Amino acid sequence: MIGLSISRALVARDMGRVTVVDRGKAGAEASWAAAGMLAPNAETHEDGALFRLCTASNALYPNYAAQLLEETGIDVELDTTGTLSLSFDETGDRVISEKYDWQKGAGIEVERLSAEEVLKLEPGISAAVRSGLFYPNDWQVENRKLVAALRRSCELGGVRILEHSEASELLTVDDRVHGLRTSSGEIRAAVVVVANGAWASQLLGKSIVRPVRGQMIGLQGGERPLNAVVYGPGGYLVPRKDGRVLVGATVEDVGFRKEVTADAIEALRDAVLEIAPVLGNFDIKEAWAGLRPFADDGLPVIGRVPWCEGLLVATGHYRNGILLAPITADLIADAVHGGGHSEYLEEFGP
Repeated sequence: MIGLSISRALVARDMGRVTVVDRGKAGAEASWAAAGMLAPNAETHEDGALFRLCTASNALYPNYAAQLLEETGIDVELDTTGTLSLSFDETGDRVISEKYDWQKGAGIEVERLSAEEVLKLEPGISAAVRSGLFYPNDWQVENRKLVAALRRSCELGGVRILEHSEASELLTVDDRVHGLRTSSGEIRAAVVVVANGAWASQLLGKSIVRPVRGQMIGLQGGERPLNAVVYGPGGYLVPRKDGRVLVGATVEDVGFRKEVTADAIEALRDAVLEIAPVLGNFDIKEAWAGLRPFADDGLPVIGRVPWCEGLLVATGHYRNGILLAPITADLIADAVHGGGHSEYLEEFGP
């Protein structure tokens, strides 16, 4: 998704021919495996550059989704219902209270809810709930439809999408990039953007990011049982427009192993029953895993590579790849187009 987003932004700036190279099917790795949450507030625990970046990108989404619908006819199902973060014990209450205090002081739009108020909003939540926070500006998008829309937009803009073609080597002369060697042959280019997620370190030849596995399950059982995205102990629930509920996600440092495990499925199912027993009759229709790109400082890596002219990188988005796609595209495209500078390129540069 990051590569497709950047390609679309480059086309919009009339930057010449653009080629996307993918070792498999474009958008079929972490982008396809994600839950599509846009949660800059619910998932933040401190103010800082990453929070500002996530907030800025989230603000782009209404226009982003509308433009893609107009360009491609694909509705990416931006859902602005909001997000709940819930507590079920005394420790959780303290976390909720402390988070509310600092976020309210920082100007974040957040509402503190009693158990009764939570259940009024979401009757399907367990009666054991004690308190919660509601974030009206934390949303969700159907990430698989977003991938499809970005791909179609790129195709309409003349982007060449070269799939099942593994990039094996950067072509450089005198510390300047001149293209890419792939399993389909060499591609000559004045600019190369490395946006291949967890695999970026392999191509760059430097330890930039490593993979962190996340496993998820998808439930189906009838009409949509929840309105908002819900965070609770052991996981989160993402209700889709078609009645599915996505449940995630594990965090596992197991290298490039992408298999689904029985233990993870059981743990996710237990989390579902603790948060929303109404889902007890829903069946597991799908289980999958993806590899998040994680940098050691937990921050994305976006910008020009200082040791090689013409080379840029956009990876390390970890849990925020869907959320950060629009702003990452703009930052990289601006850097390519005019050598643009921003606080984010300084903060998150390689």
